[in-house]
Amino acid sequence: AFGRVAAASGLRRVVLLSGRGEPQAAVAEEALRGACGEFELTVVRSAFFAQNFSEGALLDSVLGGELVFPAGSAAEPFLDIDDLADVVVAALTGDGHAGAVYELTGPRSLTFEEAAEELGRAAGRPVRYVPVSGPAYAEVLEGFGVSGPEAGFLAELFATLLDGHNSATTDDVKRVLGREAKEFTAFTREAARDGAWHG
Repeated sequence: AFGRVAAASGLRRVVLLSGRGEPQAAVAEEALRGACGEFELTVVRSAFFAQNFSEGALLDSVLGGELVFPAGSAAEPFLDIDDLADVVVAALTGDGHAGAVYELTGPRSLTFEEAAEELGRAAGRPVRYVPVSGPAYAEVLEGFGVSGPEAGFLAELFATLLDGHNSATTDDVKRVLGREAKEFTAFTREAARDGAWHG
């Protein structure tokens, strides 16, 4: 439906924010490609946002000192959303991105245990990673007021995304912007400086 509306509205360029290795996202990508005869489509697949730890779903866990998450020992190349935003702007305002698929990652992969250690150093408080099963994480989400069906969906989604198949890094941020993606350590220092974990 969005593709038809975009085409009817005369849009020249559309950037779709998608997920890496996410089956539902792949379906959405194909649906939009089928409607993009009238506009240029660029697909941007993003790694897990670094800002999930500073202003998103995991902020309370970091503040509480226990990063409870169903990621096992999988590594993830956390992406700073500033890099994501810059790539999207470049794709919307510049030439040469029509039909491109960009897989955006940070420059290195960390396990959630390693990420928790870096978060703790930057925040000036201990943060430990507590791996849990998908069903246990769904219960945690429900405790935060997330509805049962949504909690189950999110737990299943994270189990799919964080099984290790997305651990590889790419150079697509550099390819689009001509600079390196932001390091996770730089993100943690900036977030701490801005008071993200003073709660």
